[in-house]
Amino acid sequence: MNLEDMILVSVDDHICEPPDMWADHISSKWKDRVPKMVRKPDGTDVWVFEGQQLINVGLNAVAGRPPEEYGMEPTSLGQLRDGCYQVDARIDDMNASGILGSLCFSSVPGFVGELFANQDDKEMAAAMVRGYNDWHIDGWCGAHPGRFIPLAIPMMWDPELMAEEVRRVARKGCHAMTFPDAPTNLGFPSIHSESWDPFWRACDEEGTIVCIHIGSGTKMKLEDMAAPIEIMITSTPISLYGCAAELTFSKFLRKYDNLKIALSEGGTGWVPYFLERADYVYEHHRFWTKQDFGKKLPSDVFREHIVTCFIDDAVGVANRDLIGIDNITWECDYPHSDTTWPEASERLWKSLEGLSDAEIHKITHLNAMEHFNYDPFQHIPREQATVEALRAQATDIDLSLKRGGGGKSPSDYETGFVTIGDVVQQMASAISTPME
Repeated sequence: MNLEDMILVSVDDHICEPPDMWADHISSKWKDRVPKMVRKPDGTDVWVFEGQQLINVGLNAVAGRPPEEYGMEPTSLGQLRDGCYQVDARIDDMNASGILGSLCFSSVPGFVGELFANQDDKEMAAAMVRGYNDWHIDGWCGAHPGRFIPLAIPMMWDPELMAEEVRRVARKGCHAMTFPDAPTNLGFPSIHSESWDPFWRACDEEGTIVCIHIGSGTKMKLEDMAAPIEIMITSTPISLYGCAAELTFSKFLRKYDNLKIALSEGGTGWVPYFLERADYVYEHHRFWTKQDFGKKLPSDVFREHIVTCFIDDAVGVANRDLIGIDNITWECDYPHSDTTWPEASERLWKSLEGLSDAEIHKITHLNAMEHFNYDPFQHIPREQATVEALRAQATDIDLSLKRGGGGKSPSDYETGFVTIGDVVQQMASAISTPME
């Protein structure tokens, strides 16, 4: 197989929602209360909801910008590539990188719809969640059948409503829903609480994969504000190590045979040691901890239920047999700063050196198709889905760098390099500037 023959499906990308997203997907009862995009006097675009000014529209949406301008910027739609928030332009950018399919996490509502979950008016909150999901499924994904894996957000405050929404969106063809890695950090019950059972059961019965994204519940470690920001960026994917332990040793995961959970943007290189450690702990301590996996080991349960996801992880690919080749998927992370776009095909191909064609197909698209209930070939012939075929449709796409309006030079920082404190300050300033 050659690079051009690959078929790429990314199971982790992101949307910067467009200003008109609510136009056709919310009832007249709630139209006056939906989030609205506002242009501030300083030229910044922000979303405003229930009197609350949210963080800027382009938070870390830096795809197509010079690396020296990466950061929490850009702060307005005009500084973004159109593909960040316009679905037709997103298809162009996917084609330019040879990517067939994409699953996109939300931005404005938060990864798990926490913006709506935090509202006192739960009737309104539920309407907003349904409206968002309908826009995402029908408006965004429905605009280009076969090119997107739809992903819904939950009503986190009510597991019964969550279950109803799982079943409702499943009837619309959506078989993926988000969930936080640490729900207690958001004020919800422990992941080990039986109160979540209606949700797990619905996902199990509907074939809906649960997507747990880094940062969806675990708070950033910001104790040392003087620390280089690289420390936080480097350690963030491995923050799902703790979530993996919670899941593997939970009772509910063994209760629902068909339940699948994706550790989105968590990487794979750490998984072999995690599995080795989990088995050692179980065999060494189970007599007094009273854990009982029957004839299985924790690593068996992990491989049966957990889907791993990586952006650029040669170590994980090299250890694919220890992880489980059937559970490894690939992601591009467009348009965030970790993305490999537009060289995603070339970057991934380097990691796949020495793999058989069958293994490459599993990692690049077959595993994603199976676990995410996604079949693009109902709409797009396989021969038109390769890197080569898609790039042939994007020869006129402008890939020149979009410069200006974001980023700071090292001289702008007291330490000469970016610290965690600098980033926190930038995020705070994005919502602190008065509207008028």
